[in-house]
Amino acid sequence: MAKNSTTEHIKAPNPTVPAPMESGTGDDNGLLPNALKSFKVQAIIIAILAVILYINTWQNEMAFDDNIVIVRNEYVLQGVAGIPDILTKDGYESYYRQFNADNQLIGGRYRPLSLVTFALEQQLMGPIEKDKVDSVIHHDFAPDMKGAYEQQLLHQMHVRHLMNILWFTLSVLVLLYFLRYVVFKSNPAIAFIACVLFTIHPIHTEVVANVKSRDEIMSLLFISLTFISAFKYLDHKKTSWLLAALGSLLLALLSKEYAITLLVLLPLSFYLFSNRSIGKSLLGTLPYLAVSFLYLMYRFRIVPPMGVDADTNILNNPYALAGGSQKLATEISTSLNYLKLLFFPHPLTFDYSYNQIPYSTFGNVKVWLSLSVHGGLIAGMIYFFRKKSALSFGIAFYLLNLFLICNIIFDIGATMGERLIYHSSLGFSICLAWLIYKGAEMLKPTKTGSLAMAALMLVLVVGCGYATIERNPDWKNNNTLFTHDVEISQNSVLANVNVAITLMNGSDAEKDSLKRVNDLRKSIALYNKALSIHPTYDKAYLNKSLAWFRLGIFDSVMTNLDKTRTMYPNHPQLPAIYYNLGIAFANNHRFDKALNCWDITRKLAPNYPNVPEQIMAVQTAMRELANKPVDSLKMGK
Repeated sequence: MAKNSTTEHIKAPNPTVPAPMESGTGDDNGLLPNALKSFKVQAIIIAILAVILYINTWQNEMAFDDNIVIVRNEYVLQGVAGIPDILTKDGYESYYRQFNADNQLIGGRYRPLSLVTFALEQQLMGPIEKDKVDSVIHHDFAPDMKGAYEQQLLHQMHVRHLMNILWFTLSVLVLLYFLRYVVFKSNPAIAFIACVLFTIHPIHTEVVANVKSRDEIMSLLFISLTFISAFKYLDHKKTSWLLAALGSLLLALLSKEYAITLLVLLPLSFYLFSNRSIGKSLLGTLPYLAVSFLYLMYRFRIVPPMGVDADTNILNNPYALAGGSQKLATEISTSLNYLKLLFFPHPLTFDYSYNQIPYSTFGNVKVWLSLSVHGGLIAGMIYFFRKKSALSFGIAFYLLNLFLICNIIFDIGATMGERLIYHSSLGFSICLAWLIYKGAEMLKPTKTGSLAMAALMLVLVVGCGYATIERNPDWKNNNTLFTHDVEISQNSVLANVNVAITLMNGSDAEKDSLKRVNDLRKSIALYNKALSIHPTYDKAYLNKSLAWFRLGIFDSVMTNLDKTRTMYPNHPQLPAIYYNLGIAFANNHRFDKALNCWDITRKLAPNYPNVPEQIMAVQTAMRELANKPVDSLKMGK
């Protein structure tokens, strides 16, 4: 009886509510040495990798869009005082307003959180008063960066690059915790491998080496924190964790729009990793849906409507010239490029705009290969979903973030970009880590599998590390970036024009007159190449006119200005250039040409200063010239 009585008082564990496992515990079949299983050791290794790979970026200056969002952004330059404007305006509003232009980008750019960090950095380094900002943002930066303000700017950019390294390092440490606590809770080996693969991938050089792309880093950081806090809430049922999860989601959305994928990824993760039913998983997502809805409402109020000519601008709408089904076919085939770069990240370039990736058709085998590959990924996601495998989550993470940037669902104003695959690359890293681990697991004895896995990871770390460290200096400034990448993006209108602009601007400081002329001639050749690809690109004509101006060939200036005016009659720079061209003609006694230029200036800008005075002076000179005796004119008197 005593024995039976004792048995009756023993409570069986509830089979539907398993005890939560501590982060990083579990059976990994001995493939990972015990010394590498703890979070602390893994975190130290990840942090060292992140710093070693990107420490050489601190020497970089400003490149690509840094100029738009930082150097010439009046709200960032004001420091803390500019934060209210940053939170209530499109990210490019300051830039467009300086050129009297409307929003040119589909969907706008409301990603204020990274801009807030730039403003806070500016506050610490010395904000610029609001009434002095205008003179700073219109400052002509010398190409050799030797002036006092240029040196100050360089110092500030070095600080910002160091901050980018710190943000990236913090993000991969949080990512490691997320992978251990949520995705691979019972296997710290796969979590560690996935985080290493993500940290070392060379395709991330644009994100870390280009300060502007901090929005990508912050977005994934807060997405990871959302997952961690959401699962902490599931495990501990404390309201503070739910508030932390909702707050992290909001910060992720304010960093960049990728966080909207959490409305699918959160319930998927609840079902796969917390033993919840599908119904309960969907129900648990409702608070996050409410936060996302409020964010979207506010965002649509902030983002201005697109300018009337933006949809026809090939550089902001790369499919503006696509006919019939070309747009869809090109979008499908281009999506496969991302997978290629994730498996083999070479060569890398800042620019994939028109016409670097030519339009495709459904007669192209690559389109059908892309459909097959991505269809297979969707099938695999469903298959592993039924098995409740982490591989389903990894594929879903890859595909959902890819769908946001592949243009098939949303037009993003760009054909493709390496920074755009930053989030999807996490899904890729999760899947690849799973495959590496499972492959090593199949090798017997266990020691052989462990050694094979270690050898493969060593090769990947060394190879990817070398590629990353070598790529970082290309992002030093526009000159290094454009001149290097134009060799890769030879058919890109933007790449050719950007190199031409770099050569043209550099000629202003060139002391060797022969080299100066050669650089200007090279820039004109590059403008012509860009125009052979895109014959109606007004910016190429406008900048080519400036190159001819520097060479003193004023008739060619006039020809290119007139072409620009035909395509972009209200270009804000035209009045000033026509005005100065008139002065150049007048100084060369070509008075009819000068009057013609100033007549155009008055038509474009009726109140443009000094035009009436210049016209009167030329008319007076013409009358004096007409009254001079012929023999005096021959003598030059």
